[in-house]
Order: sequence, then C-alpha cells, then structure tokens
Amino acid sequence: MLRRTVLKGLGAASLCRLAGQAPSSTVAAPLEIPYGAAVQDGPLRGNAAYRDALTSHCQLLVGEGGLKWADVRPAPDLFVFDQPDRLLAFAAEHGMRMRGHTLAWYAAMPDWALAIRGADEAERELTHHIETVVARYRGRIPSWDVVNEPIAENPGLLSYPLRESVWQEALGSRYVELALQTAARVDPAAQLVVNEYDVEMHDPAHRRKRGALLDLVKALKDNDAPLHAIGLQGHLRGGMEVDRDGLSAFVSELAQMGVGVLVTEMDVIDKELPAPDEERDQAVAALARDFLSAICDGARPTAILTWGITDSYTWVPIWFSRDDGRPNRPLPLDVNYRRKALMDVIDSFRV
Repeated sequence: MLRRTVLKGLGAASLCRLAGQAPSSTVAAPLEIPYGAAVQDGPLRGNAAYRDALTSHCQLLVGEGGLKWADVRPAPDLFVFDQPDRLLAFAAEHGMRMRGHTLAWYAAMPDWALAIRGADEAERELTHHIETVVARYRGRIPSWDVVNEPIAENPGLLSYPLRESVWQEALGSRYVELALQTAARVDPAAQLVVNEYDVEMHDPAHRRKRGALLDLVKALKDNDAPLHAIGLQGHLRGGMEVDRDGLSAFVSELAQMGVGVLVTEMDVIDKELPAPDEERDQAVAALARDFLSAICDGARPTAILTWGITDSYTWVPIWFSRDDGRPNRPLPLDVNYRRKALMDVIDSFRV
C-alpha cells in the first residue's frame, strides 16, 4: 500500500524531475520520498523471497547490471537489452519506476570499447550508444545516471581532476557535457544525473573529491548543460565520521544552482564495526542517519536508494570482508529478509 501511495500522481513528468522542484500550488505537501534498491538479475528471476522483498518495500528499482556497456553492448553493432527489459517489466507490473544506470563510465567496458582512440571515434561511439539506449526507453525510464564516477580518487593531488577513462583521454572534460546533451536531446523529459561516491566523510580525500565535483557542476551549469541532479552514492565507511557541515554546505550550493540531489547507492561498509549483530546494526543505522540528516539540512533529497535490499546479495564482502569472518550486514534487510534498523532510519526520512 505504501508503494502505491508514494507513486500516486508520480507520472513520467514528475518523476523525471526527481531533482527537487517546488511543489505545485495545487499540492498541499511534498510527496513522500520514494525508496528503491539495486536489483541483481539472477535472484530477480529465481528467488521468490527476493522479488517479494522488492515489491513490499520499493517504489524505485535500478539494475546493478544490464545497462553497463559490457552487458548492453558487447560488440560495436550489438545491443542486448534482455536484463533491463526484464527489470522494467517487473517494475511496471508492480507499480514501480526504474532508474537507468549508466550511460558513460570508466569501468565495465567491453574490450572493443577500451580500444577506442581519438576524439572522432570516441564522440561517435558515445553519442551512438546514448542515442540508442535512451531512445529505447524514452518515456519509460525517467531518470538516468548519465555519467558515473567522473572524479579522480585524489583530485586535489593531481593536475587534472577527472578520472582516467576512454572518454576523458579522447575528449577531456567535454565528454560529460556531450553525454548530458545527447541524453537530453533524445529524451527531453528525463532527469539527467551525474553520480559519484566518496564525497561525504570527514577526511581530506573526501573533501577534495567533493570540491572537485562541485567545480565540475559549476562548469557544466556555466555552459548550460542539462544537468538536473547529483547522485550521492553513499557507500558509507563504518569507523569514519560523516562531514555533516561540509556535506550540507555542498548540497545547499547545488540547490542554489538549481541542481537537486538523490541518494543512489547507499549501504554501510561494516568491516570496522563491532561484531555482534545488534550492535553493528545500530552503528550502521546511526551512520546512515548522520548521512541523510546532513543531506536534508542542505536540501530535501528526491529519492533514496540502497545498493541492494538484502544482505544475501551485496558487493561489500567482495572488497570488504570482515577479518573476524562474520558476514557483512550493510543493507536494510538481513539474509532472512527481516528488516533491520537501517530500514527504520530510511523510512523516518521519507516523509
């Protein structure tokens, strides 16, 4: 019931502008912030409990894979849309919306794309890719992570703040604007997002990255690029402190430029957190509360998504398995699909 209440009146035009516009005078109060999760294709097809969790809790879905270049375009002249088509059909069947992830990224590239050289080839392939993918889902996927993770890991220590990639090497920073312009031309109603991580914690590397991202946004807005929102991924680091003042000021500056924010991939990397489940779950929830509070102090986020919904399916142990051998607990539901304190925190910020 909550899912349909949130989405009532959220047609394509309104959800496409998840980027924080003022409510119409005919609306008495802001809509509840939709919650969503990243979805893996395997369990979506084969795990009924997983599907039930998504339909019970989510209003938005995004594919963990399926629209990344290696999945959707394994060869220059071959586009494979089976995964995103399947997820979109599931979302539509259950009254949910789908976000698109992602159109331009440095990673998950097929070998043929890594061999792209020169500005002409890069512009041709990037433009063709975005035109083809966005056109297929025009009016059905209302929000896109157009450019994913464009900022270098330590931009303040480098002479150039953008991350190395096929696109950056061939086109420089122009690739970000090109990607946004192409997507806007194909689907003028879609919300266009630049998505980034490691900008929220209280340490020099995060502050440098946040500053470089703000500089990129200012440059894009100065050029009238169609950027509607910044996606704050929110892969929060247990044992580190959220820079509440810095993050709030960042979100406020974005709002002043007419750029909204949404939380796109939140989870908590719990490698350094206490071992007992209940204690660790409370620490995870507290960190998420600090993160969401800081964002809300700057501007209301227009969506909150976690990168997965259950601890059964998460990327965290691939890179951050615990030294004590205990399973990671980064997500709102445990391996038995029971809600944890993190879900309670998320719900508390949605109204």
